[in-house]
Amino acid sequence: MLRRLYDWTMSLAARKSAEVWLAVIAFVESSVFLVPADVLFLPMALAKPERAYRYAVVATVASVLGGIAGWMLGYYAYDTIARPVLEFYGKLDAFEQMRVYIHDEWEILLLLLVTSGLAHLPPIKIVTILAGVIHMNLGFFVISAIIARGARFLFLAWLLRHYGEPIRHFIEKRLGQITAVVAGVLIVLGVGYKLLAH
Repeated sequence: MLRRLYDWTMSLAARKSAEVWLAVIAFVESSVFLVPADVLFLPMALAKPERAYRYAVVATVASVLGGIAGWMLGYYAYDTIARPVLEFYGKLDAFEQMRVYIHDEWEILLLLLVTSGLAHLPPIKIVTILAGVIHMNLGFFVISAIIARGARFLFLAWLLRHYGEPIRHFIEKRLGQITAVVAGVLIVLGVGYKLLAH
């Protein structure tokens, strides 16, 4: 099923309505969809490099709005909507494990800005829903999401504008791994600091 979703999302890049679809995919990725918006953003930005930054802004705005929807699902409708969605994608166990260890806004901020924002680990929808479940301040959440998602999409746009097609293969194969390692180091430092503080 995941492969079909991926292929379908890729096929949207060739359509005249690709920009609308980018907004839709970026929105639902942040709350209920499994395939990241990058799958659509990368071929679109490569096909029209002069619009790369515009696409980045579209993806950022839609992703933040989707994040707000995810936050609302966690805050108001975890048991009725969010939990079944997580269960459908096989992410419920990962969510519940995070829920045990994540208790405050700063831990969510670390996840949102560093891991989900940069490397999709864990998927952004898990973090947005969890932010709602722990009742993270919505204004703080929105600012964090703008920084996290904006940084990712604008950085990708910059790479694609300056390096074109060759960088696409690097992005698809290595960027996630590199950011995951950096994110892992930052998380370890954050956990260490928290343990020392207590």
